[in-house]
Amino acid sequence: MSGSDQVSEFYAYVDSHQDHFVKRLSDAVGYRSISSDQTKEGREHVIEMGHWVRDQLAQFVANPKDAELVELGIQDKTDPQINLPPLVLARIGEDLQKKTVLVYGHYDVQPVGGWEEANPENPDAFKLGTTDKEKLIGRGATDDKGPIMGWLNVLEAHKSIADGLGKPLAEILPVNIRFLFEGMEESSSLGLDNWINEEAKKADKGWFKGVDCVCITDVYWMTTRRPSLTYGLRGIAFFSINIEGATNDLHSGSFGRMVHEPMTDMVKLFSALVGTNGVIFKEVEEMVPAPTDDEKAMYGKLDYAVDDLRKDTGKYVELSEVPLDLVMGRMRYPSLSIHGIKGAFDTITAAIPHNISGRFSIRLVGTQTPKDVHAIVDKFLRQEFNKLGSKNKMALVLETEGMPWVGNKDHWNFKAADAAIQAIHKLVPDYARDGGSIPIVLTLEQALDKKNVLLLSMGKSDDGAHSLHEKLDRDNYFKGTKVYGTYLYELAKQATS
Repeated sequence: MSGSDQVSEFYAYVDSHQDHFVKRLSDAVGYRSISSDQTKEGREHVIEMGHWVRDQLAQFVANPKDAELVELGIQDKTDPQINLPPLVLARIGEDLQKKTVLVYGHYDVQPVGGWEEANPENPDAFKLGTTDKEKLIGRGATDDKGPIMGWLNVLEAHKSIADGLGKPLAEILPVNIRFLFEGMEESSSLGLDNWINEEAKKADKGWFKGVDCVCITDVYWMTTRRPSLTYGLRGIAFFSINIEGATNDLHSGSFGRMVHEPMTDMVKLFSALVGTNGVIFKEVEEMVPAPTDDEKAMYGKLDYAVDDLRKDTGKYVELSEVPLDLVMGRMRYPSLSIHGIKGAFDTITAAIPHNISGRFSIRLVGTQTPKDVHAIVDKFLRQEFNKLGSKNKMALVLETEGMPWVGNKDHWNFKAADAAIQAIHKLVPDYARDGGSIPIVLTLEQALDKKNVLLLSMGKSDDGAHSLHEKLDRDNYFKGTKVYGTYLYELAKQATS
């Protein structure tokens, strides 16, 4: 069978097995794999999902040892103690004449509080909603179970072709594949960095032996109408401002205007950090140089409109009506977002909270590092707090951090993905730097001696990952599966020099 005939047979298999592929995604969504749920029952759901993914991959490997679970031990600071979810690894093909691609994804998901009220027609977040002919609705549908199922679909289709030819799957695949799926991505990927770095120290790079490039499928299109390839990400520094006042909560009628109130201090500090126009206090803004004319021209070429943002947000809440400003706000500039205040009351009460923690994050760009930004933010907040004359105590804690990343979009890895997208979607993809943060990108790039890392999306910008309306368009699910498979064939064609 020629290569083109094999690709055509792959496409035909996807077209004729759509109901089966939806059932696979439905099974995956059915696992309540919320990694932030630190109860024993909650963690068991995540672990069960990891075992299920391993069992799925085991159907396609040559030897049982080629699909395995790696235990990462006990999660720190949990009571009762719970185990970290296992890594799921799979190896298909060891042909030295073929390229080897490492595929990364995650099988854990975000919490679902409020889902039932927000989705009266699909009230169970863990039961895939399929009544809408265009959408697959459920937690994890697009982030990141849909993409993982896409890879399983690719393997199944090619296993069918291989069986028909009487050949092993690895023989007919155009490249060797290594799969790395984790179960803690939504909870800072605890344990993963250490495992990757230790494995990469082995003389032959251990499980990463022979890897030529990396493909991460935990990302989305920039808009709803044009696929995109992501070559850059902002970093992140996630902070808590802890303010401690009286020994206990106080009654506002008895103590109001008698004591320094932590909530008043917090609001003042938050308002000093960032303006309603999104601009951060100047010491952070000044870390980033102004854009050049060439940069503006590059961002201006992207297929993005104000209506794209309005479609994603559902409201007219944009900071600017100039698309270039919005694009650079997402990709080029740092941003500061306030996420909430722990210790505040969510019911009608006259109490004054005595001990609160305000959560905010800064998305980092360019040469900004969490360490440098932490020092600048800490100094600024202490100065602002001193201006208040408050007798409360304030402390800043850096909770989570990740470095910004920009990859090489001219690499053959990107050329292969570009060709695959054009073959399936009949559109030239946008090359975008995403506003989100995926620390594993930099970890893998550094551990694997600067091997090229590609972010290849399946879903659209309006999929609502992390939201109460998460979905994946059916068309994107099936075409995304085809893109993944085509990408493998295009990889095999690329010259590496």
